[in-house]
Amino acid sequence: MSTIIYVGKHSLTFSVPKHSHKTWEFIYCTSGNGTITFEEGGEFSYQEGTVVGIPPEVVHTNTSKDGFTNIHINIQDMEIYHRNPIYFADDRNGYVRNAFVAAFHYFKEGIGEHDLLLKAYGHLIAAYADTYYKERFYNETVEEIRNSIIHNYADSNYELDKYLASQPFSIDYLRKLFKNELGVTPHQYLSDLRLQTAAEWLCSMGKEANMTEVSRMCGFREPLYFSRMFKKKYGVAPTYYIETQKALQGSVTENNVKILQP
Repeated sequence: MSTIIYVGKHSLTFSVPKHSHKTWEFIYCTSGNGTITFEEGGEFSYQEGTVVGIPPEVVHTNTSKDGFTNIHINIQDMEIYHRNPIYFADDRNGYVRNAFVAAFHYFKEGIGEHDLLLKAYGHLIAAYADTYYKERFYNETVEEIRNSIIHNYADSNYELDKYLASQPFSIDYLRKLFKNELGVTPHQYLSDLRLQTAAEWLCSMGKEANMTEVSRMCGFREPLYFSRMFKKKYGVAPTYYIETQKALQGSVTENNVKILQP
């Protein structure tokens, strides 16, 4: 669901000690420059207008000779198919920065008052990451499969196997290629996308949600099958999902961040 659970700012800063997070963290550099170094190896050098995304439990430090400022966001239940830290630049219009600034504003006004907006901005930031980073991450064939799924997932008549069979490679090869880059098979990607969309519809429609209608809008032919798959992914039936999400919102705090001793 890509739900924002914490947003903070660093005023002029020269170093952030070694630490990790239980969720994805996205850091937008608003001025200056620096380097994020990962304990297991590798580093990203950044400057104003760049974003670094760090997966859960990845230990890292942030240092700068001349200092930096940033907005940093922690996102829970991230619907993003990257397993390693990612790095991308804002677009020329500064739209990514606008999303970070707006998320900071609404978070500081109070989570309870702006739950839907924070979910929307969390989903938007995840979409930016997927869009701008994919250009140097995805194999061309993988990107073609991914685009086919994205454009057709809401169609219950979409036959992924038929599409894969139309490609000039074996289905087993395509499955392995796709999983190697995204961490899931094409069929799992399709299922996750449908279920993610269903979860968003449930939250936006509230108690008025009709399960049959939601399932069909998300590409499922059978409501009972949709319900089983939804419960398998989210742990609760669709009818109880909204109440569960509301309960979770009240239990999240800034304790999400874990500082590690050197």
